[in-house]
Amino acid sequence: MKQDPLIPEIGVVTDIRTDTPDVKTFRVVGLDGKKPFTHIPGQCAMLSVPGVGEALFSITSSPTQTEYLEFSIKKCGCVTDWLHAMEPGRQITIRGPYGNGFPVDTDFAGKDLLFIAGGIGLAPLHSVINYCRHYRSRYGAIDIVYGSRSMEDLVDYPEILNEWSREDGIRVHLTIDREQPEWDGHVGFVPNYVRELAPDTARTVVMCGPPVMIKFTLAALMDLGFDRTSIYTTMELRMKCALGKCGRCNIGTKYVCKDGPVFRFDQLDELPDEY
Repeated sequence: MKQDPLIPEIGVVTDIRTDTPDVKTFRVVGLDGKKPFTHIPGQCAMLSVPGVGEALFSITSSPTQTEYLEFSIKKCGCVTDWLHAMEPGRQITIRGPYGNGFPVDTDFAGKDLLFIAGGIGLAPLHSVINYCRHYRSRYGAIDIVYGSRSMEDLVDYPEILNEWSREDGIRVHLTIDREQPEWDGHVGFVPNYVRELAPDTARTVVMCGPPVMIKFTLAALMDLGFDRTSIYTTMELRMKCALGKCGRCNIGTKYVCKDGPVFRFDQLDELPDEY
């Protein structure tokens, strides 16, 4: 495919994996069977179902995956309903990549990392985590705190159990909101679990999830002594056109699509409270 982020190209959905009752992961290649374009962890792409609409999604596959792109998508609207109803082999359009991504090769290099995610918020972090796993020697210890409503709502659960949690230097901490008979792990909300774990404040934090989770987890990290300059998040849900044309993601002097979607929390402090 031609690498032009302004022009949509035809993509083929070659595989669809069901992760949770309302989340599926879609594997996309170009008409030539190759990966549509290169990206960096944290960037997004616009997927379109012709005649239905288009929507922006985080690229969940790592840049180190050279054969295809993947998107973990929650069923929550018109475009996602159509995507969830389709079968492998269908064509869609795709354009991108968009956004500034996470500073995996600069600010994160040599650091101990703490990933915190809630629900589908794991999708934007999935690419970052697997990138750091691929280049494991570039980073220090990695901790992953991930929570969801129930055991069935944990995205990428088999990969977490069979790969992430078995690697040296990586510790995975899972939690669900309420007790279940078949669940013998931690029970409770992510912000409270972070307080219980009391991670080292020297870690660099990468966080994504529902706004209420972000709010209370940030408060927990502040109480533990973390610095806002070491905490990153992504705001891709505010993006609409991804080109800086529609103004839908404008916050003060910033456009999330052009200046983000990845921000440090000290950068967000400079923006109006409207975000």
